[in-house]
Amino acid sequence: MRESGTKGPARRLRAAAAAASALLALVAGCSDGGAREGAGPAPARSTAKPSAKPTPTWDRSPSSLVAVGDSITRGFDACEVLADCPQASWATGTHASVRSLAVRLFGAAGAASRSWNLAVTGSRMADLPRQTARAVEHRPELITVMTGANDACRSSVAQMTPVADFRRSFERALKEVRTELPRTQVYVASVPDLKRLWSLGRGNPLGKQVWGLGICPSMLGDADAADAAAVARREAVRERVVAYNGVLAEVCGRDARCRYDGGAVFDYAFTGAQLSQWDFFHPGVNGQNQLAALAHQRITAPD
Repeated sequence: MRESGTKGPARRLRAAAAAASALLALVAGCSDGGAREGAGPAPARSTAKPSAKPTPTWDRSPSSLVAVGDSITRGFDACEVLADCPQASWATGTHASVRSLAVRLFGAAGAASRSWNLAVTGSRMADLPRQTARAVEHRPELITVMTGANDACRSSVAQMTPVADFRRSFERALKEVRTELPRTQVYVASVPDLKRLWSLGRGNPLGKQVWGLGICPSMLGDADAADAAAVARREAVRERVVAYNGVLAEVCGRDARCRYDGGAVFDYAFTGAQLSQWDFFHPGVNGQNQLAALAHQRITAPD
């Protein structure tokens, strides 16, 4: 009987211990570290690296440039009367007071070795494809274009370049660049407001004498005339310039590597101090400096 009494409490102790072990196991299973009913497996950590930012289409720091265009880019009348002065060019000049686009982009030494001025005084848009054909031979990273004033500056309104012809020539020039140099960038400056320049310079007697030598007759001819015909003539020239700028904006806008200046040159209100002291129509050194600043601002602007 005594032996039987001893086994009874032992069995009960073993049963209690087993129950306690089961309870501990249940508590451990319900803790944060255990699996919950209905919960799926822990999500796997992503090992994918974040995607790199896409490279911008427009390079804000090109390493070489070619300038094409007309007398403005040649610095005509900036240094002496009726003569080119390429050292004062807004695009590639070395004149310290101009701080040309090339100098701003590459420094003085870089501008001398990595920029070329192929502009031609008197050229019109029809000449641009030949200029760009020469430009691509240098394989520049940037080509600057400023042309179109001579298309409006003709002997008469009737002689101005038709807008359709202007468009075809510009499209050909841009196609020449894109075919030969797919990644080369193009900066296109708007045609200046010739009527504003007439209004600013007509008060200068010396300037009007030089105008009489044949500078932009469609706008500057009979500079003091105020009759209806003269007013209509000047307005027709201005309207044609606006149409030319519309073409530049549209055609350039179709090319991801072309930047139009947004009308910055056309809208800029030149002062007398910024015009040539000889013809009071072309930009002088100060005016060339401003053209360089406008171009640099647009070329280095973020996308």
